[in-house]
Amino acid sequence: MALLKKIIVLCCLLVASQQELRAQRFILNLPDHDQKKYYFGLTFGLNFATYQASYTSSFVNTDTFMRILPSWSPGFNLGLMGNLKLTKFIDLRLVPSLSFSEKRLDFNKIGYDTIVTKSIESIYVHIPLQLKFKSERIRNFRFYVLLGAKYDYDMAANARSKRNDEYIKVKPNDLGYEFGMGFEFYNPNFIFAPEIKLSQGLMNQIYKDKNIPLTNAIDQLNTRSIVISIHLQG
Repeated sequence: MALLKKIIVLCCLLVASQQELRAQRFILNLPDHDQKKYYFGLTFGLNFATYQASYTSSFVNTDTFMRILPSWSPGFNLGLMGNLKLTKFIDLRLVPSLSFSEKRLDFNKIGYDTIVTKSIESIYVHIPLQLKFKSERIRNFRFYVLLGAKYDYDMAANARSKRNDEYIKVKPNDLGYEFGMGFEFYNPNFIFAPEIKLSQGLMNQIYKDKNIPLTNAIDQLNTRSIVISIHLQG
């Protein structure tokens, strides 16, 4: 019995010494970073974009198209980031970036089995303004969620195009909202922050042109994208 007690005491001492050793090994990276009023960073990532479409009565009543279906396509983002501390747990963040995206419409005409895919390529000047709600810092880790609004300008929009072979025309301006979540990992010289967000456009992107049958079949066209980003923060 006395030997058992000695073994238990020895085990407790070993566990305590290991915990103390781990505590001595732990280094808090960027200890003064959370005191900064503002900081900047770089961002890059992948986006997956599509359209949400609603259809006109002519889509049902005419014999031109059997179906029109939007589908997801990949792209990428590059940009800068500015972060302003409002309170201990809330930041205001601006992330101006260039977004290279592609959205597809798959359709086939009545009487034809062949599905035609129309790709709409966009180069967006993407300007989101977000509120970032942060958790308490846990050593070199933090979790956050974000909510905000965005403005997009599509430099590749073809609303003013005079070409006769266009399948669809889209407008350049869009407003919308975004929400998402991310993680911050504090390294010795920077913060590594992976993030995922959903971006939803609110403005109708379809540009009406009576000479384009596909345009006349769609009443409302809104953008939607999922963005997976990496932020490198200083």
